Amino acid sequence: MGENKLVLLPSPAVGHIITMVEMGKLLFRRHSDTSAAHFSITILLPGPASAPAVDACIKSVEASGLDIEFRRLPRVDPPTDNDGPEDFTSLLMQKLMPHVKYAVADIQRLSAAPVAALIVDFFATGALDFTRELGVPCYVYFTTSAAFLALMLYLPTLHENFPMEFEEMEEAVHIPGVCPILPLSMPAPFMSKKSGRYTCFVHHGRRFCELDGIIINTFAELQPETLRAVEKGLCVPGRWMPPVFPVGPVLASHVDGGGASNGRLRRHECLAWLDEQPAGSVVFLCFGSRGSFEAAQVAEMAKGLERSGHRFLWALRVASLKEAELVMRQPEEPSRLEEVLPKGFTERTKGRGMVLASWAPQADILAHLAVRGFVTHCGWNSCLESLWFGVPMLGWPLYAEQHLNAVVMAEDIGVALRLEVEREKGNWVGAEELERGVGRLMGEGEEGRRVRAKAKEMMAASRRAGEEGGSSFVTMKKLLVELLTKRAP
Repeated sequence: MGENKLVLLPSPAVGHIITMVEMGKLLFRRHSDTSAAHFSITILLPGPASAPAVDACIKSVEASGLDIEFRRLPRVDPPTDNDGPEDFTSLLMQKLMPHVKYAVADIQRLSAAPVAALIVDFFATGALDFTRELGVPCYVYFTTSAAFLALMLYLPTLHENFPMEFEEMEEAVHIPGVCPILPLSMPAPFMSKKSGRYTCFVHHGRRFCELDGIIINTFAELQPETLRAVEKGLCVPGRWMPPVFPVGPVLASHVDGGGASNGRLRRHECLAWLDEQPAGSVVFLCFGSRGSFEAAQVAEMAKGLERSGHRFLWALRVASLKEAELVMRQPEEPSRLEEVLPKGFTERTKGRGMVLASWAPQADILAHLAVRGFVTHCGWNSCLESLWFGVPMLGWPLYAEQHLNAVVMAEDIGVALRLEVEREKGNWVGAEELERGVGRLMGEGEEGRRVRAKAKEMMAASRRAGEEGGSSFVTMKKLLVELLTKRAP
């Protein structure tokens, strides 16, 4: 009888691949603390090509000595009839399912042992169509917040009870265990119920109840009420709720001390600039791999930062690619900042401001003592990194579930403030609003003191969660036993 095999299937988005790899590495780190049987991991890679960050992540794993191998799935023709990145990803993952089935069966054949579990991205619930046939338990690794998990689980119920568009609702949307969400703060894919972006989430939300379990990148102390509501089945009335395993924060290895950011060994120039700034004086602006802005918005941002009077480090990506294209690869780095920044801006802010037109080492920046606040799109990975380093946030959501995350970070958890984002104008924020928001976040007023204190509290909690005896540590041990002992033949 061969060893236990775990198979992991991320979606092709860069952030989803990297966090799935990190979750696999975490399984190995926690394995030494259990009596569970030995195992190895195969990660199935979708997509036509890797981004540089993914390539660096793979090389890091291959050099680590961990029993993790990568297997690239055959290329399929990308779906052409889709409504946006979420619908595109869902359709692409469905097209890949025959290849996933073959890969899982082949791994079983070569290892002479059943695959102990298939752990898939939440866009890949189509795997449930064949896992029962192969006798393989199927789990989802949920890469974002417990609030969004609660919403996905509850979405089929909302869909039946409220047939109108969310923005037509006169009251807030109520999700079990989540603070009230105003209709205009619902996730971007949900703003048109006729779109494939919306219907794919209804579909996957229904299928979650067929899973053997849901592994989620959060921790009990961060979202206790939401996790309790989910675990009690309040989000799936009349249906069975699979067990939930909060194992976070699952962070990239360069965040938790495992290596250099994205494989880059040379210290970034912006860190030397931060070394010269006073402690707690800099606001950092960064909007993820897909967060880019048109020239008019860049000009407003520059005006707001200049007027704020605060020191700033700004990672700026100018819009150049269509949103759907960004699912499969990282956007190209912009090289035309001088064309979009106001004339004289760089000279006027010299010494107190720095604009990066390339990749930024986000974790290293957030860890720096000079950084006091973080203006962020509220992508979940960025939220967790910010909390890991105890840096409060100013939410400027742009796409996906980020509008929901911004509300939860501010209203439910209390570690963030929010900008007034004009969503109907493409998430526009004017110069005066950015100036006001930065002042609130960085200043000595009651709001700034409150979110800074809460961020420090959550920093301590996030680190305790993964330590021996912590909530996520204990949950991961429980998960490993279930994966490798209870279900092993």
